Amino acid sequence: MVLAPDSFKESLSAAEACASLEAGVLAAWPRARCLRRPMADGGEGTVEAVVGAGAAELVEVVAHDALMRVRRAHVAWDARTRTAVVEAAQGPGLEHVAPEDRDIWGATSAGVGEMVLAALDLGAHRIVIGLGGSATNDGGSGMLAALGVRFRGAEAHEGDAVVPVGPRDLVGVEGMELSGLDPRLREVEIIAATDVTNPLLGPHGASEVFGAQKGASPEDVVLLEEVLSHLADMGERACGRDLRGAAGAGAAGGLGWACLQFLGARMRPGVEVVADLVDLSGAVRGAALVLTGEGSVDAQTLGGKTPMGVARVAAQADVPVVVLAGRVGAGAEDLLDVGVAAVVPIVREAGDLGEVLAAGGGNLTAAAEMVCRLIDLGAGTGDAAGTAGTAGTARAVGTAGTAQ
Repeated sequence: MVLAPDSFKESLSAAEACASLEAGVLAAWPRARCLRRPMADGGEGTVEAVVGAGAAELVEVVAHDALMRVRRAHVAWDARTRTAVVEAAQGPGLEHVAPEDRDIWGATSAGVGEMVLAALDLGAHRIVIGLGGSATNDGGSGMLAALGVRFRGAEAHEGDAVVPVGPRDLVGVEGMELSGLDPRLREVEIIAATDVTNPLLGPHGASEVFGAQKGASPEDVVLLEEVLSHLADMGERACGRDLRGAAGAGAAGGLGWACLQFLGARMRPGVEVVADLVDLSGAVRGAALVLTGEGSVDAQTLGGKTPMGVARVAAQADVPVVVLAGRVGAGAEDLLDVGVAAVVPIVREAGDLGEVLAAGGGNLTAAAEMVCRLIDLGAGTGDAAGTAGTAGTARAVGTAGTAQ
């Protein structure tokens, strides 16, 4: 049995969700063997998931949040493979800025650059940058400044530079100098992990799609689009290539573009990156069942969210998957057409949102137990505990899922 959930936002971390799932499984099947593989998709919880699966150690670093306040952040570090995992949400994450304090024009991604520098100091040969959950819309200019890129003001003398702390600081900038970019970056593989494919600009770009949730008004969005377009023009002149239209360039307020344009990053779906880091395919091989899930499952889940990524890995090993969710929305049923055996809502009692979130652990445990008992019913044995982890139970799970 493999337990591979994402976090249930504002209720359970991925590691806590694993514990709740295991409690439910063992209540029904006391002799079941559970392998915990907490998951993430590149956003909040990515570092915690990798560390929680035993794939890396947690290293504390100092980085600035989106408003340039110092905070203690963490990087996941695997000394064996010399791989570091940096999570944008650990520094300039939206969760660290109260709604009333959000300042889209002043928010900076400098903290991401500081965490990348910390990874370089550890001796990283490969750096994974999780792009989800940022409070920024600066096109990654703050990160670039922290890594040594210099931004020249229109009135500045040669050699002078301004360090942007947000989009408003880019208004008077006329050029970029890349000579100060940390030379160690040339020797490192950079992987940008994200679950979005938006370009930098346009109706599907960073400002239009994600600006409002970070505090941008409709008027701000128009102006931010102009600022990021200006930044992209400067980046094209500095690098001799134009990647503003690349898939994922709009991730994290344009941080994806900066990674592609200046760091030579390779863009990959976050859930696939995490699956590789925690060796999900190895854990699934030979398992009878995989339980996954997250706070909300709907049509967007098929676009690369964690349950879909886990289902793909399980399908390659011909192992059935059950998805458990706090909310099951329109389109969730489409998961049944791509190899998921069942989608199960976990909320048992109606209540206000705070009560539902507080009850998340108990609800998830109860739902996991019920799934296992239904598998017993489908198998017609009443003794799945003795066969859990066998191909026989896998066939029973497939039957139960079809029946539902």
